Amino acid sequence: MRLLAIDTALPAVTACLFDSTLGPMAQERIEMARGHAEALLPLIARIMAHGGGFERLDRVAVTVGPGSFTGIRVGLSAARAFGLARKIPVVGVSTLAALAAPLILQGGADTIIAAVDAHHGQVYAQSFSPSGAVLVGPQVLLVEQMVEVFGRGPFRITGNGAQSMAAVAGSRAVRAEVLGETLAPDITFVARLGMLADPATALPRPLYIKPPDVKLPQPRPVA
Repeated sequence: MRLLAIDTALPAVTACLFDSTLGPMAQERIEMARGHAEALLPLIARIMAHGGGFERLDRVAVTVGPGSFTGIRVGLSAARAFGLARKIPVVGVSTLAALAAPLILQGGADTIIAAVDAHHGQVYAQSFSPSGAVLVGPQVLLVEQMVEVFGRGPFRITGNGAQSMAAVAGSRAVRAEVLGETLAPDITFVARLGMLADPATALPRPLYIKPPDVKLPQPRPVA
């Protein structure tokens, strides 16, 4: 199987062409807070040029969040378009699961937390057992709530919200080790999870767990 993985949910634009036999064939990442829509399609064109184009593509995987409201929509729109054009499945991958996957693969005995900065003193976070089972599902919470929500550890934490959570854990005498403060998941793990996903259940739908920070304009009264 040959799969195109796309991630625009966080402050980076990333894509990878992944083959189930050969592994990653080509990948590229551009760290950026804005401009995902303009950067994504040229980046994908460069990636696909290394793999002989779209004709041999069997599946598309895309991160569905949590993350940037606009970034999630950019990635989903592109993934769905490629799926429709090629008549191939499109699967959704959780940003938090992709962040946690390398730590799960490493093994160990501590609970794993994937944490993404949600601004305003909040994080998107989810916890996993060492074997990868979900302990606490994805949610948005104040950093100070981590012990109340996830327990007393010990923890291995990853993501760009890891340091702030570890600081709170330390202040509560809870052992927490930060293992990676990456701005976005390793795209090869998005691809691997996309390979394993069931298209019937891993739907390419946005995972929004808090309203967007942007306020929509209010309708003006008619004179």
